[in-house]
Amino acid sequence: MFVKDRQSQSLIKVIDTDTLFNPTHATVQGRPQQGEEEQPAQSFDKAKLIFPSGEPLPQCWIDPDYQM
Repeated sequence: MFVKDRQSQSLIKVIDTDTLFNPTHATVQGRPQQGEEEQPAQSFDKAKLIFPSGEPLPQCWIDPDYQM
């Protein structure tokens, strides 16, 4: 699954989508999509990520107290 960094607008390939969907994890491991070679995995703050279309990630993926 691909998401986009809000500041740099670069695409990020999420390595573990379960972590992305889990609101108890504030970060997700991903690989920036730059050039033709696979980039090393990095940790990204989920609050700074958006969908490639520009829409924010669902609150239930980010806020562990969403249902409270």
